[in-house]
Amino acid sequence: MQFLLALIVAGPLLGAAAALLPAPPGLKGKSPDQAVLRHGVTVTGVILLAALVLALGFDHDHPSKMQATTDISWIRALDVRIHLGVDGISLPLLVLTALLTFLCALYSYFKMPPGPSPKAFVALLLVLESGTLATFAVLDLVLFFLAFEMVLVPMYFLIARWGGEGRQAAAWKFILYTLLGSVVMLLGLLLIGLKAGTFDMVALATDNGRGLTTSVQVIAVLAIGLGLAVKTPMWPLHSWLPDAHTAAPTVGSVLLAGVLLKMGTYGFVRIVLPIAPDGMATFAPYLAAFAVAGIIYGSLACLALVKPGNKGDLKRLIAYSSVGHMGFVLLGIATMTPTGVNGALFANIAHGLVTGLLFFLVGAVKDRYGTADLDTLAGATGAALYGRAPRLGALLAFAAVASLGLPGLAGFWGEMLALFGAFDPAEGLSRPAFLTFMAIGAFGTLLTAAYLLLVVRRVCMGGPRPAGETAIADVQGYEFAAWTPLVALTVLAGLWPAVLLGLTDPAVQQLLAGGPR
Repeated sequence: MQFLLALIVAGPLLGAAAALLPAPPGLKGKSPDQAVLRHGVTVTGVILLAALVLALGFDHDHPSKMQATTDISWIRALDVRIHLGVDGISLPLLVLTALLTFLCALYSYFKMPPGPSPKAFVALLLVLESGTLATFAVLDLVLFFLAFEMVLVPMYFLIARWGGEGRQAAAWKFILYTLLGSVVMLLGLLLIGLKAGTFDMVALATDNGRGLTTSVQVIAVLAIGLGLAVKTPMWPLHSWLPDAHTAAPTVGSVLLAGVLLKMGTYGFVRIVLPIAPDGMATFAPYLAAFAVAGIIYGSLACLALVKPGNKGDLKRLIAYSSVGHMGFVLLGIATMTPTGVNGALFANIAHGLVTGLLFFLVGAVKDRYGTADLDTLAGATGAALYGRAPRLGALLAFAAVASLGLPGLAGFWGEMLALFGAFDPAEGLSRPAFLTFMAIGAFGTLLTAAYLLLVVRRVCMGGPRPAGETAIADVQGYEFAAWTPLVALTVLAGLWPAVLLGLTDPAVQQLLAGGPR
């Protein structure tokens, strides 16, 4: 188990280095470009297999216990350690990251985005995977920061070199926002480590803030929370996200929404909640207020984009929808209750599955029509995917109703539990305030349903294909292979939420209570 976790974290880095080397003559296939893309599929496939074996070997009877741990001294002067481990909170995120990266590599093998050499593309994809997996596996504050930062450079280049119109400005905005947030976060992490005398996240969580004064906790939560809020992204620190999504290639958007946004919310759950509970309690009402503001803002922005005549971009609309969905995650965390935090973790996974699928589908629509502009797609009779590409239309409608939180699909449980958590927040938090937040969040679900159903009506419905108009291709074999796992897991998580909640709940209970792990 220790070896598997080390392989999962370090394997993609070794694969990235190998991708830059010349391919052996016998493995080149039709061309060197094909060989390096196949290499990306192979490496990400091995990492996914290792993650699944790790999940199967995980002790599901004790999900609150750190497992597959490695603890090696690295920088003795600062007591920084190479400390790895997984529990019921981090395991689902590891598997989700490995799955989405593999599906992106598979999709790129058949539909490589236009741009420079595939060698650089595959190497950056693997470095991005390694940094994200490390973020969810490390148990040292300094290592967490390094892994958190490691994903910025590959994502910058994926947007800047393989993106669409406006990619340079979007890439710069992405990296400047996230770097500035990270600098502030680093100060907070150092403050905790120096005041507590250790950077070990397990020891700090076990202490549950007893070794830190309230003033230190408040300052640390403010600094760390700002850095995490930028990555989440929390309104009003979200403005980099729509530009990044609109400009990014399809696989870049999938990974940005499905994986990178989860790093911010994971930091709140893994670091802020257990290590500085008094500081978190001080800021929880403000976090909840910003969360529900993001829910309403994201929904209203989407309604404006979908309105006829506004030239709304479909990728941009899905990006704004992420602001709203991540608002529910932040609301659940702000309640500081097991119900709310479990809902946040469930919504994290559901958002990764559903929004990852949505970006795949929007990318496919853009490839076929040459645009993601909603007015152009609607045209006189609508893009009419039901009539022209029925499988693609059905999948887009499925992803939309999953995103709006239809009961029986993955999007429902996380949002419901977050609202339940707001109904009865942790002791010491203002219940009238959180009841107000719950009501606003519930209203946001209605707005979400409105704009997503409008998207389905405008893009999927319409008249038959006029005579003489070129037919568009329906779902291709490689698309079916890349999208089917996301559809299946969306249904599974919706019908059998205990699979995920059984992992997260004991770990969340332990995390909030402190004590031995």
